[in-house]
Amino acid sequence: MRIGKKTLSGQLGNADLRLLRIYRAVVECGGFSAAEVDLNISRAAISMAISDLETRLSLRLCQRGRSGFALTEEGKAVYESSLQLLAAVEEFGTRINSLHECLTGELNIGITDNLVTIPQMHITHALSALKERGPDVRINIRMKPPRDIELDVMDGRLHTGVVPALETLPGLQYRSLYEEVSQLYCAFNHPLFEAGEVKKDQLERWDAVIPAYAQAPETRLKHEPLKAAASATDREGVAFLILSGRYIGYLPTHYAQRWVDEGRMRALNPRTCRYVTRYSAITRKTGPPNRVLETYLEELMALTEGVLDRQ
Repeated sequence: MRIGKKTLSGQLGNADLRLLRIYRAVVECGGFSAAEVDLNISRAAISMAISDLETRLSLRLCQRGRSGFALTEEGKAVYESSLQLLAAVEEFGTRINSLHECLTGELNIGITDNLVTIPQMHITHALSALKERGPDVRINIRMKPPRDIELDVMDGRLHTGVVPALETLPGLQYRSLYEEVSQLYCAFNHPLFEAGEVKKDQLERWDAVIPAYAQAPETRLKHEPLKAAASATDREGVAFLILSGRYIGYLPTHYAQRWVDEGRMRALNPRTCRYVTRYSAITRKTGPPNRVLETYLEELMALTEGVLDRQ
């Protein structure tokens, strides 16, 4: 629905681009409230920005109120066009940036949850090195499920990501980072905590929490014999249910170590109830030149060189 006769004319300025970036975040977050954290501005400021954008474009972009948030048909079209425009603006900036020695711009990186406790802190160290080489570089981290990260990298919404190597997509390049070991755990208040070695047929009798997120085929085989009595969409959810004392479940050893050290968890049959997940850094195969991304990958690969051979 149009809200006036005024049409967009003249050149786009920084204020217009700011409004479009806010609008993009609102759409991708699914509403004003959810976008507050992502944008780090108040809901009132977001509402004012969207109203300003609607006035600037002379279009009603979305419905908001008691009935919830929903895009109009014009709003959907503006969102799709804004993605193309903002991507073009960013590509222009990276191309101009490549003409200068000064490293500036953005790095948008997607990371799978709960990797911060892994001992090989190559991502952290690579980001630190990037910031040292380019103090004005802005780093934006998005925590997302692996498949969402892959799709966002392919669409250009993210420059790079870190995901478990489950299935390779033809449009992405995968660089091996490290391996992560997971083991089967129970909590201190679970009957198996003091049981020592547990036979396979006994393990299958106890309630287990099964991940609801994507797993490699060999990983799924480890979960299949367990008695699926609960599910969790991420590792934190798995940990919550294990710590309840009512379930057993698999967790990465680096993530569970804090509770093991406190005596609140122990690994069950650690020699056999374990599996390995391989992680990769991903980028688009045909992405535009980007010195910020290239510098980050250079630092990351320097840190990870030979890591898999040592594991």
